[in-house]
Amino acid sequence: MNVAVIVNETDELQEPPPTEKFLKLFSGLEDCEEKIQIQKIVEMIELMEEMNKGEFVSVLTKQLFNEMDKIIEEEKLSMEIAILLLKHAGYCSDIKNEWIFSFRRSSLSKRFQNMIDEEEKKKEKNVKLLVDLCECYLTLYYGFSSEFVSIYATYLLKAALKKEENEEIKKEVEMALLSLSNIPGYYEMEQELFLDEIKEIIQYHQEHRNLTRLAYHSAWRFLIGRLFADKSLKDVIVNEMHFIGEARRELDELSKYVDWKRKEEEKERRKRREEENIFMRWIETLTAFFCGCTLRNEEYVGLVSSIVSAFRTARDNYGEISRKCIYLFEEAAYNRAINIDDLLKEGALDIVLEEIQQPTLDEEMLYECFIFFMKVFWRLKEKTDDEKEEEERKATKMEMFERMEEEGYEEVIESFHKIMDFLNSKYNDDLSLSISDYFVNI
Repeated sequence: MNVAVIVNETDELQEPPPTEKFLKLFSGLEDCEEKIQIQKIVEMIELMEEMNKGEFVSVLTKQLFNEMDKIIEEEKLSMEIAILLLKHAGYCSDIKNEWIFSFRRSSLSKRFQNMIDEEEKKKEKNVKLLVDLCECYLTLYYGFSSEFVSIYATYLLKAALKKEENEEIKKEVEMALLSLSNIPGYYEMEQELFLDEIKEIIQYHQEHRNLTRLAYHSAWRFLIGRLFADKSLKDVIVNEMHFIGEARRELDELSKYVDWKRKEEEKERRKRREEENIFMRWIETLTAFFCGCTLRNEEYVGLVSSIVSAFRTARDNYGEISRKCIYLFEEAAYNRAINIDDLLKEGALDIVLEEIQQPTLDEEMLYECFIFFMKVFWRLKEKTDDEKEEEERKATKMEMFERMEEEGYEEVIESFHKIMDFLNSKYNDDLSLSISDYFVNI
């Protein structure tokens, strides 16, 4: 007897998650010939790009890296094929802004350390292998030894100096610069090791537009990172290379392409994510710059206006970008990188006043608003012996007082005062509990 089986649409097998597909592909790598291994790696790379942050971290475990090390040791997987996967894992880690601490604790990371050390000592060096190893190491390993920094910089800067216009070379240059930009700012580095090269890379792009957006930002992030250990770079960065003007131009250009309304067409999702990511990176790099440099020029005022515009555009759908804009202004005010008068005139005060009165304001944004006001008013309380500057300070205080009185600011702050202790315990414990620190005293 034939029996007809009816399957409802809701009973159909669901597509397995990308993590499950990824691990299944990895588990069969050692038993395949090289051609099939490469095909599997390509599929795994595509799956990593699809994963959200949590999924991505969940598959790149210490156990996975140790297993990869084991099959490399047993010559069941070539180092070239392993690097293909690891470089992209590092790239995704950086783009997703998600650190993979498991690599640092794995036997595979020790293999990479030894290979870099051994290859560097050879008379006939395999430069491509050194570049590949450095790229994997810098994008996957957080907390590396300073003894390798000069090696990383030397080989990656040479790779980044390529100027051919084809897409393959552009991606190679992008990966080299992205990796370089991960060298922490607290590592000291002689200017002779990097300055001429990074200036050439940046200035050539300014003339020829040969870099990808991510590569260009990464070049600047690497250079700004060096500023923390070497303050003498500030004049080169500000007045010779015009960092602020370039950052403003990039932000204004990116604003045209980010899908601020978050249209959900799947085919555009990856491209949109990339542009959002680079936009965020410029805001973060500017913040780092303001933490390390107080040298100003005429380009600064226009920058404040651009960031205010970015905040307003991002407000509805990109809360993280908006918070980082406020944080940038906090740091710039606190470190005296921008005049309080410029923050007032270019609209920075207005957007924070507007935000703090929003009925749906989240706790993290509220915290950032409090920190902003606290740091701005701390600056305004600083008296100066210069008669002209003191007059300007008093005039700014008065203008700010009048603006905030119009907005009913004091009543808003008083209504939130009771939760400041809670916000401190939840975030960074930086808020003053004295309500007078949030007011302008005339």
